[in-house]
Amino acid sequence: MRKLTNILVTGGAGFIGVNFIRFLFGEDCKTPEFDGRIINLDALTYAGNAASLKEIDEKFGGTRYFFERGNICDKVFVDDIFKKYDIDTVVHFAAESHVDRSILGPEAFIKTNVLGTFTLLDCARNAWHGAHDVLFHHISTDEVYGSLGETGQFTEVTPYDPHSPYSASKAASDHLVMSYHHTYGLPVTLSNCSNNYGPYQFPEKLIPLMILNMLEGKPLPVYGDGKNIRDWLYVEDHCDAVWTIMRDGVAGEKYNIGGDNEWENIKLLNALIGIVAKKRGCDAEKIKALITFVKDRPGHDRRYAIDCSKIKKKLGWKQSVKFEEGLDQTVDWYISNAGWVNSIRSGEYQRWMERNYGGR
Repeated sequence: MRKLTNILVTGGAGFIGVNFIRFLFGEDCKTPEFDGRIINLDALTYAGNAASLKEIDEKFGGTRYFFERGNICDKVFVDDIFKKYDIDTVVHFAAESHVDRSILGPEAFIKTNVLGTFTLLDCARNAWHGAHDVLFHHISTDEVYGSLGETGQFTEVTPYDPHSPYSASKAASDHLVMSYHHTYGLPVTLSNCSNNYGPYQFPEKLIPLMILNMLEGKPLPVYGDGKNIRDWLYVEDHCDAVWTIMRDGVAGEKYNIGGDNEWENIKLLNALIGIVAKKRGCDAEKIKALITFVKDRPGHDRRYAIDCSKIKKKLGWKQSVKFEEGLDQTVDWYISNAGWVNSIRSGEYQRWMERNYGGR
């Protein structure tokens, strides 16, 4: 088991980064072995919200939690962070991650996901000088593998076949990470995860978008025939898997993380409608009338499914949150946190929506 002391979390104000930091500092004692420091590096773009970690900052700020606002492409800035905090571990969440955005504007994805990852890797290499008691863990996606037919699953040896600028940029960053291990001996691990859901997710993604549109009586847009299939994992289970890999994973290895939980988009939407209708005391059929099928997006992968047997067998990880339980908790969270939703949907995000979708 690695001793992780000064952990640089990139993108720590985003959805999964926030949940990961909250997981490490959680009051449920799930990570009693962690007593080090977290340095949260985030540029606070439209999807980042430092207020999501307000309680962490109030309790640990200045002692075990530090926030640094900046761009991961800024080599001088990143170098300074490595020196200032004596970083021995990097967990790299920071990424542009919305497929639709990558289709409309791919440049930002290349800069952040490719150049940003390169910058972090090079700063780590220069700071660590060949040390072995350090780790660079890279967070990636199952989208790098492309699309599956009706059967089969992605494994760690599935050839990459990205179909969008987003997935192509993540595939490139994955290859960079592994190249730094093979070329320079940098201790790295890499994880490819299926779709996450849960609290603090930005409302451009499917589940929070649908929940909020239902609550606000807005249309529920569904791409194509709604039968695209995704594998869903509760974000806390993802955080647990990442922490497991960081402590016990083998350097130079990659691990798939999944939910063993495939759902057609339209069936998932109907399940959400049932939960929201019950909680709000309204007719589910009225909500279903809001479903609007829209033109499919270019290069839309038909099916993803993750084989995560490696991390289960080699590292002993397993999912702990049942899908129905996770969906129920997620709906409750968005109902109870209207202030967070309103704050994060304002500003740059709203201006982007107006430019590209007329404010819809």
